[in-house]
Amino acid sequence: MQNLRAAAGDGPAAGIKFSTVNTMAVLAQSDPPSAGAFRPEAAAQLQGILGFLSRTGAPFMVNPYPYFAYQSDPRPDTLAFCLFHPNAGRLDAGSKITYTNMFDAQVDAVKSALGRAGYGAVDIVVAETGWPTRGDPTEQGATVDNARAYVSNLVAHLRSGAGTPLMPGKPVDTYLFALYDEDLKPGPASERAFGLYHTDLTMAYDAGLTSSSPGSGGGSTATTPTTTPSKGSGWCVASAGATDAQLQTDLDYACSQVGVDCGAIQPGGACFQPNTVRAHAAYAMNQLYQAAGSHPWNCDFRQSATLTSTNPRRLLSLRCSIHFT
Repeated sequence: MQNLRAAAGDGPAAGIKFSTVNTMAVLAQSDPPSAGAFRPEAAAQLQGILGFLSRTGAPFMVNPYPYFAYQSDPRPDTLAFCLFHPNAGRLDAGSKITYTNMFDAQVDAVKSALGRAGYGAVDIVVAETGWPTRGDPTEQGATVDNARAYVSNLVAHLRSGAGTPLMPGKPVDTYLFALYDEDLKPGPASERAFGLYHTDLTMAYDAGLTSSSPGSGGGSTATTPTTTPSKGSGWCVASAGATDAQLQTDLDYACSQVGVDCGAIQPGGACFQPNTVRAHAAYAMNQLYQAAGSHPWNCDFRQSATLTSTNPRRLLSLRCSIHFT
């Protein structure tokens, strides 16, 4: 990295950041996230790398894979935790933070390790993450539906701008692995099946990355074994325990999605009153829920929303109730 940085010189390439990729195996401990620490045997080499990254403003790059965490603990609640599906959460006794997904937990474990090593200011970039569409009989959870769930829900999480509990409001730059399957790669069958596309250029699954993708904003659900969830019913509204900060993030995210028109909650719009974050978020959440297909997982919003069978229009003005369908 030092040689590459020197070769870049002070010309047009001076702004290029040079880093190197690490696996989660570089951590001696990652659970709970607050106890994250690097392996002692790698400390000397890492100090040199981290010092370089700190001096040059380059990020620490890491490859978190919740899929492999699930392989080591293949319980239904672990799968839900890995796929951003509604779950009870996992309390970090050290930080008193309850984590609702494995991705945040793994990234925050790296954040803790960086802080413990004296480099807490170094940014983190996720160089690889993904989920396989198939695997050997012993590889549980390697299905198309679970791959779609992980990637689409991860994308929705990143687009929300929520960040992680230790880095709130700061989305982590993340690169998906991989664009194509690698049919010549050795090892378990899953190693050849992380692609969004097969080697014949056909799509493995629609992860909602294109504006024309149905349900591109709402994510997907977990399957173990593979099932096809039924559509939900009712209306998607803000949950009672959600804070205004959470709801503002969800409001901004929902209004940015294709198929969602938030004009009615702008000043002068039919649903601008009551002018509260909760009311506006409920409108936007329900708009996205309906536009994405009215599936239960389209109303998760990191557990700050909930489905209700009570029509919210009775709480709104007549003008607004026409829009709230």
